[in-house]
Amino acid sequence: MTLRSAILFILLSNNILFGQDNTSLKEKKKLNTILSNENISIDGELNEAIWQKTEAATSFIMFEPDNGKPIAENKKSDVKIIYDNEAIYIGAMLYDDEPNKIMKEITQRDDDGSSDFFGVSLNGYNDGQQEFRFYVTAAGVQLDCNSNSQTGEDFSWDAIWESKTKITDKGWIVEMKIPYSALRFSKENIQIWGINFLRQIRRDRQLYTWTHIDNKKGTFEQQAGELYGIENIKTPTRLFFFPYASVYVSNDKKNGTKTELKGGLDIKYGINDAFTLDAILVPDFGQTALDNQILNLGPFEQQFNENRPFFTEGTDLFNKGDLFYSRRIGGKPSLRRGRLNQEKETNETIYEYPTKVNLLNALKISGRTKGGLGIGFLNAITEKTEATLLDTLSQTKRKVIIEPIANFSILTLDQRFNKNSSVSLVNTNVTRNGHFKDANVTALVWDLNTTKNTFNLSGDFKYSNVNEYKKLEDRKGYNTSLNFAETSGKIRFNVGAKYVSKKYDNNDLGINFQTNYSSIFGNINYRMLKPSENLNAFRLNGNVYTEYENITGKLQSFNLNTNYHFTTKKNNGFGVGFNSKPVNTYDFYSPGREERYVTIPKNYGIWAYYSSNYNKKLAIDINPYYTEYFEGNRMEYGISFGPRYRLNNKISFRLNYDFNKQNSDRGQVDYQGDDIIYAQRDVNSSTLGLSTKYALNNKMTINVNARYYWSYVQNDKFFSLQPNGELSDTNYTNSLNQDFNTWNIDCAYSWWIAPGSQLNMLYRNTSANGLSEIQYINKNVSHNFNSLFGDKLQHTFSISLRYFLDYNRVKNWI
Repeated sequence: MTLRSAILFILLSNNILFGQDNTSLKEKKKLNTILSNENISIDGELNEAIWQKTEAATSFIMFEPDNGKPIAENKKSDVKIIYDNEAIYIGAMLYDDEPNKIMKEITQRDDDGSSDFFGVSLNGYNDGQQEFRFYVTAAGVQLDCNSNSQTGEDFSWDAIWESKTKITDKGWIVEMKIPYSALRFSKENIQIWGINFLRQIRRDRQLYTWTHIDNKKGTFEQQAGELYGIENIKTPTRLFFFPYASVYVSNDKKNGTKTELKGGLDIKYGINDAFTLDAILVPDFGQTALDNQILNLGPFEQQFNENRPFFTEGTDLFNKGDLFYSRRIGGKPSLRRGRLNQEKETNETIYEYPTKVNLLNALKISGRTKGGLGIGFLNAITEKTEATLLDTLSQTKRKVIIEPIANFSILTLDQRFNKNSSVSLVNTNVTRNGHFKDANVTALVWDLNTTKNTFNLSGDFKYSNVNEYKKLEDRKGYNTSLNFAETSGKIRFNVGAKYVSKKYDNNDLGINFQTNYSSIFGNINYRMLKPSENLNAFRLNGNVYTEYENITGKLQSFNLNTNYHFTTKKNNGFGVGFNSKPVNTYDFYSPGREERYVTIPKNYGIWAYYSSNYNKKLAIDINPYYTEYFEGNRMEYGISFGPRYRLNNKISFRLNYDFNKQNSDRGQVDYQGDDIIYAQRDVNSSTLGLSTKYALNNKMTINVNARYYWSYVQNDKFFSLQPNGELSDTNYTNSLNQDFNTWNIDCAYSWWIAPGSQLNMLYRNTSANGLSEIQYINKNVSHNFNSLFGDKLQHTFSISLRYFLDYNRVKNWI
């Protein structure tokens, strides 16, 4: 079957099995807007005459906890919209008979904290699938995100818009200006948009919407209302410049003090009202959050969050099919240190080895046509990176390329239809200069829903082709899955299966840990749709998962678990879960050798959590867990503990402590010829984090984040792995104990000096201390903590200014 035939088959299947029947949809709420010729001042007053001439959206309905309950008269909400050729304007009067109880904690952007908020959801295509949401809290803090029915809300997306709030003796007022540049819509003389409004009354933990969102259905976006009246708008040129300048001063004992100046320019250009180009010409990611490193004892790499704004904002199209792990761009070099050791000459040592590759530039184009076709293209180029080798006899140095100039690209075509379904074609490509590895992955992804959003059929087919220098043939593989689910009602279920071939590899631009397996899985759950006498919410889940190695058919995983979650009338959350692996399974990954595996004994576990109401000044999160193995005294247990205290609306503190203990764990540690050496070991890990926030106002915040991590491994006994997966005694004598500590603290001042313009000042100090193959581990906490300071401590102070320039204003200046 050709790719074109496959797409046609899926579309026809959707029309037959999931066909659209518009008569079955309830009539949508409608709101009319009018054109404004007045100059609207965003001051939270709503005193312009045109506000009195505009139709109001009223009669809000509770979304949670008591779904479908009308809002009380003393909390009624009146919302109006007007527009001009530059933007739409939202004015909301949110009544409250106890305005002194309106919660209004001041936080940094995209964090509602413990605050009332008002929001608007806008869908310029009215396709029931993706919305742009703009929220503002009673303290005046902005939040924005894009949301779709597949992935939910993504708050990494940031737009440039204006808002103002004001608390009165009747409640509070919100005034918003959302430029068309922050939205996406087709070029039509008469626009009909999907729209909804949201209001949270925080002290009661109640969320209301203008149009009723029935929680028996599986999608929020399709139940929006409609906005009429926007006609013949002449949108301005969408061309924005973001020049920036930064200075970095770093100091450590080895390198002394260094000063570095950076400057650059980012560009955002609206190709039309639907498509946008973003370009980053000179990257500067020096102030992004640090990675939380751990002592990684497993066979798989540690996965890190993306902290660079360019790769987090508006990337929903690029995440289709889960082929895109943006940390690959500007990540580790292709020629790792171990391979370089094998290729160096006899008398050479590695003098300098860069641990990351610098990004030269990147751009992305994304948007959607009137017919629902989403197009996304991202391209990035990284620079040539070299290591330095030193000849210990002649003292000469030579350069070795460990990563050539490389081009990373991703293309997505995403066709939406029936207001709730989509089929996507995704391609990722990595091309490296010279004889280094190239890679290409293509995926077909589908997400099909019935008209009433009662059932879902989703799945994918992925094909990878990796071309490696010095290998006789390309490495080709595939990965495919299929899922069927009921998505409405109190009782819901899903069943699915997955197959991954041995040579499937998307790791040049994606991340994938396991290959060569088949899995079958299922879930059934019950949820309470209306509050009961004692509970606001309740959910019960049951899950089963089985996984088989493709060649031998051995069971790699067999998990059974059930879990319960409920929220009390006082908005305290509780949960408990039971896990069971009732048979022995086989691990084909930790041995690190082809066709070898180790037996994992059957085990069972239990976990629980308690999360108190965050409305209280003092709130606590606690999560203990325990797992018992049917193998000697092997077990794992731990606890997460997180108290938080809000002193007032400006100052808050949060403490996080995580402890994990693995007793008599079994893990691969070394090789001796053909022997694979395992150790029986105790592993102790602790993380202590402290976060402090001080908000001067809703534009200025000071945040302090500190983290201390300590993990150590003590080996008690060594074994040799047998061909049947069992472990036998060995005379191996190396210690291989490990001790790893890391510390970092960030103290950041952030000031939004104007919409889209930000001044950041950051002081950071970091340190790490890793010891391996040691005989004795010092278990004194004070000693290990103090060992991080002194010679190992690195200090960095930086100031960065990023300014927003609108072409339409700049041209007037000129």
